[in-house]
Formats: sequence, C-alpha cells, structure tokens
Amino acid sequence: MSATVADYLLYRLSQWGVRRIYGYPGDGINGILGALEGNTELQFVQVRHEEMAAFMACAHAKFTGEVGVCLATSGPGAVHLLNGLYDAKLDHQPVVAIVGQQARAALGGHYQQEVDLMTLFKDVASEYVTMVTKPSAIRHAVDRAVRIARSERTVTCVIIPNDVQELEYQKPERAHGTIHSSVGYSAPRILPKDEDLRRAADVLNAGKKVAMLVGAGVLNAADEVMEVAELLGAGVAKALLGKAVLPDDLPYVTGSIGLLGTKPSWDMMMDCDTLLMVGTSFPYSEFLPKEGQARGVQIDLDGRMLAIRYPMEVALQGDSKETLRALIPLLQRKQDRGWREQIEKGIRQWWKTTEAQAMNSANPINPQRVFWELSPKLPEGAILAADSGSGTNWFARDLKIRKGMMASLSGNLATMGCGVPYAIGAKFAFPHRPVIAMVGDGAMQMNGNGELVTVAKYWKEWKDPRFIILVLNNRDLNQVTWEQRVLAGDPKLPVTQDLPDFPYAKYAESLGLKGIRVDKPEQLARAWDEALSADRPVVFEAYVDPDVPPLPPHITFEQAKHFAQSVLKGDPDAGGILRQSIKGMVDKLAPKKD
Repeated sequence: MSATVADYLLYRLSQWGVRRIYGYPGDGINGILGALEGNTELQFVQVRHEEMAAFMACAHAKFTGEVGVCLATSGPGAVHLLNGLYDAKLDHQPVVAIVGQQARAALGGHYQQEVDLMTLFKDVASEYVTMVTKPSAIRHAVDRAVRIARSERTVTCVIIPNDVQELEYQKPERAHGTIHSSVGYSAPRILPKDEDLRRAADVLNAGKKVAMLVGAGVLNAADEVMEVAELLGAGVAKALLGKAVLPDDLPYVTGSIGLLGTKPSWDMMMDCDTLLMVGTSFPYSEFLPKEGQARGVQIDLDGRMLAIRYPMEVALQGDSKETLRALIPLLQRKQDRGWREQIEKGIRQWWKTTEAQAMNSANPINPQRVFWELSPKLPEGAILAADSGSGTNWFARDLKIRKGMMASLSGNLATMGCGVPYAIGAKFAFPHRPVIAMVGDGAMQMNGNGELVTVAKYWKEWKDPRFIILVLNNRDLNQVTWEQRVLAGDPKLPVTQDLPDFPYAKYAESLGLKGIRVDKPEQLARAWDEALSADRPVVFEAYVDPDVPPLPPHITFEQAKHFAQSVLKGDPDAGGILRQSIKGMVDKLAPKKD
C-alpha cells in the first residue's frame, strides 16, 4: 500500500527524533490514528482531555530539552489544547501541536465542528502555524514546525484537514512554487561581543555587595553559576522555574524570591549594590532592588527579555552557560567576604525559622510540615512537579533540592491543573526515576482526578513504580482565599471558596493504585516512608489546615491593613487565621542563634 499523508507525518516526526505523542482521539484525526496502528517508532499516550496532552508535551520539553508533541481533533479538541500550549509558550518551551480539521470542501460552509483554526492558534503559535492543503506540503510543514519550535523555543502548530490525512503522500515536484525541506537543526553558539563582556565584568568587579538571580535559563550551567558566585562573593536567589539550578544546601543559596520567596532573598535584594540576573524573566520588580540602588548586568538568550525588569547597565544577549564561561576569566575574586558571610548567616537563621513554622501545631496538620517532612526523604534523582496554589509556597520554601534532581511548574502562566500531567509527562520521559507531584485539592478536582485514570492505565509500563501525587486537602481554594484577604481586604467568601471534601486516597484505591490518608502530624514521617517504598503509584492525601498563612518574606503596610480589614469585615475563619498568623509572625521575629 502507498503511504498516506498521515503515514508520512509520523515518519517525519520520527526522523526528527520524536518518540512519543500525547493526545486524545477524534474523527478529525482518524487518518492519523489509523497510521499509528502500524507505526513502531512512536508511542501514543491517551490522556483524558486534550489540555492534559498539551501539558504533558510541555513537561516533556521542560524535563528533556526535546520537542514535545501533542495531537488533537478538530473543533473542540483543538480548543481544549490552548491552555497547555500557552503554558509552553510563556515558559519558552518547544512544543508542536498537530491538529485535525474538517474536509477542505466543507471549509467556509459553517460545517459541524468547523473552527477557524488558523485564527485560533495565531497567537499561541505566533511563530508558525500552517494548514496542509496538498500532500507534498506535509514534509515542509513538519520540518518547519519542529525546527522553529526548537530554534525559537516556542509553540508551533500544523493543521491537517481530515481528507488530506488519507491522501497518498507525494514528494514535492521540482517545479516553481514548491518547497524542498530537510530534517536537522544545530543550535548556534550565541555570545556577546568581547567589549560588552568587559563592560559587564567592570560593573561586577566594582560591586561590593553582589546579588545573583538565576532562572530556568541556567539549568545547564550550575557549575558556571557556582564559580561566578564564588568569585563575586555573591548570594544566589532562584526564580521558581530555576529551583533546580543549584542545591539548597549550598550556604549562599537564598532560595526562592517574590511572594513565594524567602527572607534571605528579600534582604539580599534590598541591601545589594550590584545585581546580576542570568536566564530569568522574574516579573515582580518590587522584589528587586529599588531603581538607582544597584548597578545591573543581565544575561539572557532572548534579547526581547533584556532590561525589562530592572534598568540594566549592561544587557548581554547570549547563551547563559557560554556567556558565563567567557565572563569568568574577566572577574576578580572579592577579597572582602563580609557580604557573603552576612548572607550565609541570614540563610542559616532562615532555615531555623522555616523549621519552626513547619512544626507549629495546626488543625489538624500544618501544610508546611507535610513538605518539611518530605524534604530529607526525597529520593536521589527525584523529579518534582508543583501545581499552582498555596502548596506552591511550601514547595518553594520548604523543599531542599539536591544535586541531580529536577523540578518545574507553570511559571509565567501560573495555571492550575499542571501538576499531575507534568508528573505523568516526566514519568514517561524518565520511567526509571521517582516522580512526585504536589497539588492542591482544587487542582486535583479540576483535572487531577481524571488523569489518575491515565496513571492507572499506564503505570505498569514504568520501570520504577515510584510515582506519588501529594494532595493537600484543605477544602478551600486556599491561594485565592488568602489573596482576597491580603491583596483586596475582603473576607473569605465561602460560596466561591469552599470545596467538597473528596476522598482522594479511597478514589486512588478504587483505580488499583495505593491511597494513603494522613490527618495527624505524627503520622507524616511513616506515611512518607510507606509512599516512597510502594510497589505502585500513590495518592498521598494530607488533611491540612487552610488557616495557615502563606506569609510573604516581607509584609507591607498595605498587606497588613488589608488582612486586618478582612478580619474586621467578618471572615468566617477569623479565629483560626489569627491564631496561625500570630504563630508565624512569632517564629519570624524570634531571635535565632547562629
């Protein structure tokens, strides 16, 4: 039989090194589904919803550095992809979406499930979206989609009408108006000019109190970051997407920054005289030095992201690893280590404060303690996936990343519902490594429970069965509740914030997985040991107190005023949130022995 366009699509993807496609069936992609039947190069992973396919493709890209691929049918399936694709776009991840469409003859006729997909994907796949209308065009459509996704670190989209999928593939004619493409991409070496490197070195050498902020752009440059930090006597703060850049046991790593950040990161930024940002577009300028306080140097691969968070004296476009390597010989070691010693002292005190806050009593369990107890038990090489919610605070502050681990979350989109599909994507990419997802009950009810079915369907294919989903069951959309209190001065509104008390552990058991439910703090250590040694995936349901506040590293007058207003307006949980807030503040203010 002659190869169809769908056959050639799969063949060409495999030539590019793609080995897995995440998707959901539909009649708009019947030709592609039929081609998968006889294909031995590609694994099709059936998800519960197309949005999850896009999340998993994004996670694949984040954890492997390769292109992630997702597949959806026309109309509703295509629409469902969007949130996961925007997650990839905003975090600069290479993802290719393959989407079906109604037959060519029906387009423009208000046909069933006909959506203007070129317009729909015009923003999320702004670098490249195309519709294949002739069999020979599939070759360059795939080649350009993959190459542009890799080159620009972004989302691309190929739309294939269902009738075209089943046509016989034809090579492009050697004629005017045809395209003749090929497979292959080599990333360039991007370095700033020598004179710009010297200008950057001059600024950094002149500084007496250097602060570094690093992100996902230096995940492959840990050694260079450490060497620069050592030469400059700098502390290093990490944007959340860069949590795994450096181990948290390094004495000069201040941890996360921002509303979910640490006091050492805040103190360092408020006191520094020089700021070096590398591989990060951390958006919250109020957590960076005040304008005019510090001289600035920034390194980023994307020139569009330079000098938009803080006024930079030297903004260098270049690969972070290569640029730091070129910069290191120009840097002078700081002989005065007083600034570094000040930072390290603050970090030691911070970890004591964090432990004290985690061990505070709560009703029934302090959510911080769930993470604090897990931290020393994290297996070597663990991959961590965090969702968006109040649990992200504890992921950011209470888990100590060690060398060889990976961690990610939805950074710039900050969407709920990414934790479980991220973990599944990580597990398919690295079936021999332990994977842990950390999600709230809101995200679990949003889509996590559905994707547990995917876990149940595939887990026996994984070499290492260790796959844990931590669910913080606080019966509340907790992050938004606290934002209402602290940012708007409004009390909790139960009609919008209260969540059903769903039996997550029992539900996992009904799927043939292991469920563990913990509602007493003294059970946590043993329960984590049980989960980490289980012979199958685990849902670890922690019944936690929603009144424990995710206190920012620095509380402004406005935030304190709004919190007081929310209580005075009659917050239904006023007693609990006041008790827990007082405990947290006492631990923050109590003197710590160094």
